[in-house]
Amino acid sequence: MSEGVEDLRDLRVELVEHVRALRARAFQLCRNETDAEDLVHDTVERALRFGHTYEPGTNLRAWLYRIATTVFLSRKRRSSRERHALEELRLDPCSWTAREPLPAMSSLSPTMARAVGDLPARYADVLRLVDLGDLSYREAAEQLSVPMGTVMSRLFRGRRQLAASLELVPMAPESAAEAA
Repeated sequence: MSEGVEDLRDLRVELVEHVRALRARAFQLCRNETDAEDLVHDTVERALRFGHTYEPGTNLRAWLYRIATTVFLSRKRRSSRERHALEELRLDPCSWTAREPLPAMSSLSPTMARAVGDLPARYADVLRLVDLGDLSYREAAEQLSVPMGTVMSRLFRGRRQLAASLELVPMAPESAAEAA
């Protein structure tokens, strides 16, 4: 047998001896039994996968702890990035992530109905489908036979014109040219 295979077997034997201490360390990091077990699993998996980088005779426990800490920190960073991205999507009016169902709008006030009716048809149709009909961008695009990006663009412009006509926000000069 080659020396590398023998070293890997020795690593596996020694690794088993350190699993209990590794579990304790993982729990210290995660403060959650389930996450700690996942961390131990990933640490052992990486130790076996990268066993060729371990130098026999050095401190195996320290090497395992370093792997566990690296995996833990990577997960924390990834989780933070994912939370940040989801928060950005939640705030983005053009995102098409699943959202909580909104209560159905049975009718509009006369002022709002008049303002929507005064919008160009391409904007009013999209507003009625998405904002009032609670369709997704994709569903509205299919119904209107236009690309989803067109629906998002028209919805953005329609909302902006609606807000300006209701004097909720001033309409920018370049926006007045778009409306024509």
